[in-house]
Amino acid sequence: MEKKWKKGSDSPRKDTFDPVLVEGKTPETVVLLLSSKEEDILIKACEAIHTFGEKGDENKVHLLGLGALEPLCQLITHNNKLVRRNAVIALGVMATNSDVKNALKKMDAIPSIIDKLSLEEDVVVHEFATLCLAALSVDFACKVQISDNKGFPPLIQLLSSPDPDVQKNSLEVIFNLVQDYQGRVEVQELGGIPLLLRLLKSDYPVIQHLVLRILHRVTFNEDSCKTFREEQGFEKMMDILSNTEFSDLHADALQVVSNCVSDSESLHLIQKSGGLRRLMDFVPSPNSSEIQSSALKCITGIARSSENRKLLHEQNIEKVLVELLSVLDVIMKTSICQAVSAMSLHPASKDSFRELGVIPAVVQLLNEESLILKEAATQVLYSLTDCNQLNTHAVYEAGGHELLVQQLCGSCPRTVANSAATLGNMAKQEVIRCSILSHGAIQALVELLKSTNTQILVSTTHCLTQMTCDNEAREQLNSAEGLQPLVNLLHSYHKEVLHNACRVINICASDRTAAVEMCRFGALEMLQEINQSVNQRSSLSELVMSNLLNSNLSIKYSLTGFLSSTDNISDDFYDAGKARKDQRVLTLEELSQQPVNQHHPVIVVNFTSMPEEMEVVPVEQSKPEEKNISRTDSRALRKQKKKSRQEEETKPEPIPEPKPPTEQPQKMTGDVSLQLLAQKARESILLLADEREQYATLARLVSTAMGGPIKVEKLHEFPWVLHISKLKFKLQSNVVPIGAIKMGIYCHRALLFKCLADSIGLSCTLVRGDYNRAWNEVFLSNGNLSRKESCCYIVDLMHHPGSLLKANSLAAEHYQTI
Repeated sequence: MEKKWKKGSDSPRKDTFDPVLVEGKTPETVVLLLSSKEEDILIKACEAIHTFGEKGDENKVHLLGLGALEPLCQLITHNNKLVRRNAVIALGVMATNSDVKNALKKMDAIPSIIDKLSLEEDVVVHEFATLCLAALSVDFACKVQISDNKGFPPLIQLLSSPDPDVQKNSLEVIFNLVQDYQGRVEVQELGGIPLLLRLLKSDYPVIQHLVLRILHRVTFNEDSCKTFREEQGFEKMMDILSNTEFSDLHADALQVVSNCVSDSESLHLIQKSGGLRRLMDFVPSPNSSEIQSSALKCITGIARSSENRKLLHEQNIEKVLVELLSVLDVIMKTSICQAVSAMSLHPASKDSFRELGVIPAVVQLLNEESLILKEAATQVLYSLTDCNQLNTHAVYEAGGHELLVQQLCGSCPRTVANSAATLGNMAKQEVIRCSILSHGAIQALVELLKSTNTQILVSTTHCLTQMTCDNEAREQLNSAEGLQPLVNLLHSYHKEVLHNACRVINICASDRTAAVEMCRFGALEMLQEINQSVNQRSSLSELVMSNLLNSNLSIKYSLTGFLSSTDNISDDFYDAGKARKDQRVLTLEELSQQPVNQHHPVIVVNFTSMPEEMEVVPVEQSKPEEKNISRTDSRALRKQKKKSRQEEETKPEPIPEPKPPTEQPQKMTGDVSLQLLAQKARESILLLADEREQYATLARLVSTAMGGPIKVEKLHEFPWVLHISKLKFKLQSNVVPIGAIKMGIYCHRALLFKCLADSIGLSCTLVRGDYNRAWNEVFLSNGNLSRKESCCYIVDLMHHPGSLLKANSLAAEHYQTI
């Protein structure tokens, strides 16, 4: 010490003070000494701090309360090596206490601690700096700080330290860091895997365990698995698994192997070293459930490859798994189920499991309380029943379908999804499907359609594609108000959800009532949007659109302006006019509830009965001489005095007196006028042998019913607008039965021609043009049987009723356009 003060001079300086021995007998005194300027005092104070702190957590907390932590954090960066060393030791000792650790996190000490990992520092500094980081790295925020401050490279370097304590502490820090993806990537990129494998030869079990646990996390990444193989990682794992002296490491080693066995290259390495047989031996081992569980995870991992499943099947793995299923441990049962599920992807294994009686045992697991076990059991049942009718029947015989329906109301999303998917597999058999329906499956599935979980939606819609093949199921779906949430799924951007939803809608579209409902919920508008999208459009979405329209001809005609010869008009068909772009076509019920307006009427077809609010007395019955005639007595109506229909029906009608606001529309049981026209068409046309004459006769019948022939130049004088306005006023409705129209033009006559032709079995189309134009196309073969040689004709219903105008001719074009 004298050399310092003399600095080369033999005589002491006058301003120096002789050394004073300072002793601190209380923690308070020692903490105060941490603020000293004297290095010797700092060295001794830090030493005293760590000695006092080592005696227990109570002492560490006491030092924290005295304010020792802040000066220690400053002293670890001191210029004096011994001061730094002792300060790091003291800080490391104190950091093992949770209260100290929490306080330390707030002091931003991590960058300074990482600096102490430099190879220039001695081993003791490394030991206690890593000890400090091991305590801090449990916290997520601290892990981010360590990574951001380049803590990984020095930690990886310290794996080569000669000191086992440094190795252990560094491994603990790394283990905490690799719980996150970025940490696993950094270990791989910094060449940590070879160093980790080298430490497996350590004499210290704690180091070996830490290495295996780190490798287990790191090998989740594909690149790390590849490096693991290249560095003979599998061989090293097999060496451990084959050595009974390392039995304490077997569970951890199996965990590592389970991450890297799904590809054929890894399996080849395992087989090469006899590892597959060794893994099989661990499965029935009664010594440790942890080892068994880890071995089962390996088997599950191996079974992810179809080639590997075949090899495992040849090793009779199914029998081993089934024998284990009787264990009481829930975790073991779960692991077994996961292995069975993976192996069930192999067709031969499906049959083996059934023959070994696994299905009733798995069904019973659905009664267990463990959610994770139920999830695994439902996954097994899905795998076993996929494309295997015998297994499906076995699940049914074991009462599995009833328990699976109950699982649809469960709280675990994966269990719910697995259950729905399994029921979908089972519903392919009619007897089972009926039984599933009887247990309330549809109501439960409807609730699942409202889920936001994608996997649940995929499985639920898959199940409904099978269930709705049954008429009863479709009725239940409609009654349970399932059509609206089903249609809502057309908004989904998930490809499989959208595809399955389209399949269910397509099936339900075969039912006219369901089709109308789905259109009311906006299905057509959504499908139009889908079919305009390059990414979402598919042949299925286009088919669904077509089938929905075919089941709802009213909307089809409104949207497309065309009905083909196979589109047969029936009761409740209505023409609401051409639909506006991006506007939903209203239902007949909605249209009938609207107040009378100035727009074109909605023309409705009803051969039998109509909704009450649209029932009307036909025009003929409103005449005084017919007031006592029964509304439905067609024979009495035919006895009326014969008059010229054209003269009578074109005669201007007097404008009726305004009705009081409270007066209700007149009511009847059907469109009698249309009924009479259909009857007359059957009687007068079906007896005709010539096809041309049939169409011509029907055209004249329609023309007569709608006001007779009208010359082109007199068309503007034809009072059809006034006539229909009177009808709307009389009916107090915008909805007008077609039979009530006695003055109709192109659009009215073409619709009447189409519905009468359909009713008697004649073939024709209905095409909407512009400006109230519409026409019918018929195909006549001219004696040739081949349709390809048939000619298309436009039926004249207006000017020369009964004339057939060849399509694309000048006469036809004049008829179709203004």
